Amino acid sequence: MKDDQMETTRPTTLVLADDHGILREGIAAVCNSRPDLKILAQGSDGGEAVELILALKPDFAVLDLNMPTVSGLEVILRVRQAKSETKLVVLSISRDETVIRELFRSGANGYVLKDGPARHLFDAINYIKDGGQYLTPLIRRETIDTKSDKQDSLSLLSKREYEVFSFLVDGMRPRDIARLLEISPKTVDTYRANIMRKLEVDGIAGLVRYALKRNLATSSLAS
Repeated sequence: MKDDQMETTRPTTLVLADDHGILREGIAAVCNSRPDLKILAQGSDGGEAVELILALKPDFAVLDLNMPTVSGLEVILRVRQAKSETKLVVLSISRDETVIRELFRSGANGYVLKDGPARHLFDAINYIKDGGQYLTPLIRRETIDTKSDKQDSLSLLSKREYEVFSFLVDGMRPRDIARLLEISPKTVDTYRANIMRKLEVDGIAGLVRYALKRNLATSSLAS
């Protein structure tokens, strides 16, 4: 498989909802420049977003937090109440931890800051497709810990991140991991950075110490 090539030829489908037309069109233009993404529709308010998501059943919906008539949070609540499987990514300028925590508690799959780079949106889509929950690296993960007891940080890793983690602590080189998982070395580096951020460790040695401290047999982590 080529670098970052999707496992299937079908592009990931999206619905965009933001009341700022210039911003929404800009996001659409960037997404449409990628063959692995397809914009199905755009909406300018939350009520329209709910209708589009439930009618078109996109893989992802990218939602502004503050929209007229129906807020991004209310969109999430209505879509989840309807048992929709569409993954929901919120775009916002807010760094309010209470707001972010409530969004994830209500069923959001990702949170991306509008003042961050465009690649964070694409990172979010990739991580969520791997089964993870994406929080922009511009905000610390503990901001959204919605459990009363602190989570074991390993549970924050997606399935693919855990695979990369296990191979790294077992001494495998990034280029060999890339070859084994059929992804690019650059993608492995991205996973590694995200793993270290989530586990709050520095370097491969830190990952190994993390594994040993939890009595994880490094040679069997990937099994």
